[in-house]
Amino acid sequence: MRPLVALVGRPNVGKSTLFNRLLGHRRAMVDDTPGVTRDRNYALITRYDKPFVLIDTGGFEPVTEDRLLQQMREQSRLAMEEADVIIFMMDARTGLTPADIEVSEMLRRVSKPVLYVINKVDGEKLENESAEFYMLGVKNLYPISAEHNRGVYDLMEDLIELLPTDDSSESNEDLTRIAVVGRPNVGKSSLVNRLLGFERVVANPTAGTTRDSVDTLFMCNKKPYLLIDTAGIRRKGKTTEKLEKYSVVDALRSIERADVVLVVLDAVEGVTEQDERIAGYVHEAGKSCVFVVNKWDALSKDNATFGVYVDKVRTGFKYLAYAPIVFVSALSGQRIGKIMEAVDDVKEQYCKRVSTSDLNRVFSEATNNHHAPLSHGRRVKFFFTTQVATRPPTFVVFTNQPDSIHFSYERYLINQFREAFGFNGTPLRIIFRGRDKNSESRRPHKES
Repeated sequence: MRPLVALVGRPNVGKSTLFNRLLGHRRAMVDDTPGVTRDRNYALITRYDKPFVLIDTGGFEPVTEDRLLQQMREQSRLAMEEADVIIFMMDARTGLTPADIEVSEMLRRVSKPVLYVINKVDGEKLENESAEFYMLGVKNLYPISAEHNRGVYDLMEDLIELLPTDDSSESNEDLTRIAVVGRPNVGKSSLVNRLLGFERVVANPTAGTTRDSVDTLFMCNKKPYLLIDTAGIRRKGKTTEKLEKYSVVDALRSIERADVVLVVLDAVEGVTEQDERIAGYVHEAGKSCVFVVNKWDALSKDNATFGVYVDKVRTGFKYLAYAPIVFVSALSGQRIGKIMEAVDDVKEQYCKRVSTSDLNRVFSEATNNHHAPLSHGRRVKFFFTTQVATRPPTFVVFTNQPDSIHFSYERYLINQFREAFGFNGTPLRIIFRGRDKNSESRRPHKES
């Protein structure tokens, strides 16, 4: 699975600013008021040689009576426990504080790499004044300005060297990893037990019974599968217990481990805002997806019910319009077999590779039939395209204006590829580049 990097530090030292800088665009809320980030914020960073998951945390105050700061501290601790590498940020303008010293003492006991960063070093004067941070006894300090991109390159160069190699896509190619995710009490554990044919995990009407992810290897139609049952992901405001907060991190990491994610919905309750949030995690992780509408037998139905429900799902998850929908009952076993059929189908597309000749034939027809809009009065020219990766299928398009492609035209090209080659259940990603490979567009291009 992809390595995980956690940003920790006191409130208002610039963690969210660095988060946005590494992501390449503004996502985390940034404000001068301490404590703006109150929960973990996750992002997949793909702009460097090794992709990794970055976690932005709330401010870490070692000793505080404030309930909010205590909760933020606990969130930071959990992120640090899960991370492969920790970036500890301090503030050059406020100088070394007792809280910084206490956190650094705690980090000395952590058996994982820690990068000590002094932020807001906007000039040589502040860089000279930041020498006091060597009192921490740290060999290497990284003076940076996240806001002005000063020193960030050196930081990232060393960070990438420390990241473990992600070899998940290279090992056990025949094994299909399936993560089962959803809100608490939508029937995930019952669904897992039904798929396996025996009671592997505890199924209970009480929400939150499953705390940790449970892995089970099994065979179906002579094919190997790894089934990952995850804890229910609650709305942020309701993740108050320590164990439950940990479960959310665990569930999100399970998504990263999977090839196919089953997003379980409750037919009786319908599509909720939290369902949309969970599906958004799956989409951002670039995983293939199947919607499983559980408890279908508990719903009063007529001839129009099926079509109406499909419309609700498609409306609620517009960014996952490609994902198949399966209506089941884990309790009775109704249509359970359809799930594995859908899993096999989307896994095949997730790992599919298209020949360059066929790809460019479809690409030429698409660009000739519908030209890209002019950019600053200049015509956008396309040269050729090639597939550079699978899991998910990723394409590089060479053009004279890689930064000027409108997202609507990118979506048009993705739809043309999907229609021509039958990419079902999997996201597609496009990277636009100039003739010089170093001129790759800085804007993250993925299906929206």
